[in-house]
Amino acid sequence: MSGSAQQLDQVRDAPTAPDQRRGDRRRGRLIYRHTALVRATHWINVVFLTILLMSGLQIFNAHPALYWGEVSNFGDPALSITAQRTEGGASRGITTVAGHQFDTTGWLGLSKDATGRSAARAFATWATLPSWQSLAEGRLWHFFFAWLLVLNGLVYLLFGLLNLHLWRDMVPSRQELRGIGRSAWDHLRLRFPTGEEATRYNVIQKLSYLVLVLVLLPILVLAGLAMSPRLDAASPELLTIFGGRQSARTIHFIAASMLVIFVIVHVFMVLISGVWNNMRSIITGRYWIETRAGTDA
Repeated sequence: MSGSAQQLDQVRDAPTAPDQRRGDRRRGRLIYRHTALVRATHWINVVFLTILLMSGLQIFNAHPALYWGEVSNFGDPALSITAQRTEGGASRGITTVAGHQFDTTGWLGLSKDATGRSAARAFATWATLPSWQSLAEGRLWHFFFAWLLVLNGLVYLLFGLLNLHLWRDMVPSRQELRGIGRSAWDHLRLRFPTGEEATRYNVIQKLSYLVLVLVLLPILVLAGLAMSPRLDAASPELLTIFGGRQSARTIHFIAASMLVIFVIVHVFMVLISGVWNNMRSIITGRYWIETRAGTDA
């Protein structure tokens, strides 16, 4: 939930320095881009998702393998991250994906612990919560903040439905969908909208945020619920939807990985498209756009 692209009232209109190369001057204005509730839910999500990721990796470390179906097939995991001893007696980290092995020593399977010694853990101590191996504590952190994340998400979703934010700012128009190729090409060339175009999300952003809010996050939550024996007893159809508890665990892991990739791309785009302007926007709500003198933008 990265925020609203809703343009409200113009806050300030002030000239900038002249453009010496073109012989004209540029003007700009601050717009109110993100409402207080959107900004609050965004930063709450940053905290909650960080804790959930780290505690989730702690839980995964307790059994660092994924399977498909209802039960575990220890001899043929879809994914496993372990440590193995070589013929010479040394240890190395091994990540196995669909039967193919990769040496990931130092990153996955075998990494340095807080004392500087090599430790056989799927994910390193600095990436898990708590840093020491504790499945029980990892579950406590994970379950508690998972429910807080759901509550925060419901607040955002209700707000978006009541003020039509989801429909107005995240659902692309037919005209925007017809220009998706040009928008994708602009993204690949790292060309960003300016002027009036910068007051709203482009079609790539709209589709990305729409899929995140209405598809990826719900799948992540439902797959997590499907792994709970108590909830399965109350709603056995959850296991049917995901094809078994082990399949739900695998889907949960994949969805979480996709969320991490989304965040990495999101942060990268924030940094290269104007970090100070973007940060001011999500902290204060105000976003600066440049316009040429004599235009209505």
